[in-house]
Amino acid sequence: MDLQISVFLLFILFTAGHSFSCYACSGLTGSCTNQIVKTCPSGFSKCMSSTTAVNVGDIGAKAKLKDCAIDCPSGSMNMGFAKTSFACCNTDQCNIQDAPDPSIVPNGKTCYSCDDKSCSNILSCSGSEDRCFKATGTLGGQSTVVKGCVSKSICDAETSVRDVQEASCCEGNLCNSAQSITQSFLFLCCSLLSFILLQ
Repeated sequence: MDLQISVFLLFILFTAGHSFSCYACSGLTGSCTNQIVKTCPSGFSKCMSSTTAVNVGDIGAKAKLKDCAIDCPSGSMNMGFAKTSFACCNTDQCNIQDAPDPSIVPNGKTCYSCDDKSCSNILSCSGSEDRCFKATGTLGGQSTVVKGCVSKSICDAETSVRDVQEASCCEGNLCNSAQSITQSFLFLCCSLLSFILLQ
């Protein structure tokens, strides 16, 4: 019995000083080669990795991000002009691999998406995106709407987004209804993406 207690106390001594850590980097040129090991703040118990592909007109860019997270579901989100895939894990430095490139293989699901003129664009969802989403927020007193496709796991995540008053997910093709929007929806998109990427 004394041996068991001694082993238990020894185990506690060795694990008491251990802090949870993840790889961290921000690759805005499509790669994440400058990875460092980061000790996560208290309450951050997951490691995340994301890959975002942005296409606006003829301009395309890819960004990769890794960091500690409080809550980070695996899956993807597609807003038409930007598509992000997320990978999440819960062991030390488990995010060494980059999140996969967002899938481009259509899955038959369709949702509405927004641009600077309207929210009646029909978007083909791909990969694990099995829900439609709609998020609203305000910028300078102006109401803004963002819509697109999203994975169920992201809808189920219990996180709140700064500058976003209301976000909802729904099942069924085009269930996030066509509706006109005001300008500056890009600000809301950036807030939504940055929160997801940095939380």
